[in-house]
Amino acid sequence: MQYIDRTIESLDWITFILIGCMVLITILKVVYPKRFDDFIKLPISNNYFLTKGKFEELKHPFSMLFFLIQVLTLSLFIYLFFLEKGTFGAMIFIKIVLASFSFILIKTGIEKLIGSIFDIETIINKYIFTKLSYRNFISLSLIALNFIFYFSIEPNIELLFIFSGFIILLNLFILFINYKNYRSLIFSNFFYFLLYICALEISPYLILYKVLV
Repeated sequence: MQYIDRTIESLDWITFILIGCMVLITILKVVYPKRFDDFIKLPISNNYFLTKGKFEELKHPFSMLFFLIQVLTLSLFIYLFFLEKGTFGAMIFIKIVLASFSFILIKTGIEKLIGSIFDIETIINKYIFTKLSYRNFISLSLIALNFIFYFSIEPNIELLFIFSGFIILLNLFILFINYKNYRSLIFSNFFYFLLYICALEISPYLILYKVLV
């Protein structure tokens, strides 16, 4: 009989990350109850943006901590693809976190730079805040999804791609909502809008896809 070594990936550190995200959400709910209630109602109400949609809100602890949760949960979901390929380890996850954080930060920085160049900072800041808030909301679903995939159902590559497609569709819906709010501005500057779409909403994700593949 020939014995074959089997390497099992420890999920302890993943458990700590997911529980840590849940603790952060609980803290935010306790410290900012009204803001949290408005945030949870994002799919059915715009109250969160009517009362919180200011430039300073991007730097608010509520937004920043939820952004951290977004990066961690998204990175855990991406990490599932590496597990599927038989590549695992905490260092790989850290690299994914750093890459995700850098990607979002650089992209947001370029958007803010464009707003400054064209003197539309107020519009760009509101646009970024709206997009960030909806993506933070999606991260709540990613927490539940990660719990299921790590501790209940072992996903195959097809299932991961299906849920990836669903996440992409949600992000496209977020962009549609944003563009709908600024449709008069878009139609009056349609050429620049097309340049923006190609340069900042399509190309970065194509590059990211190529790098991951």
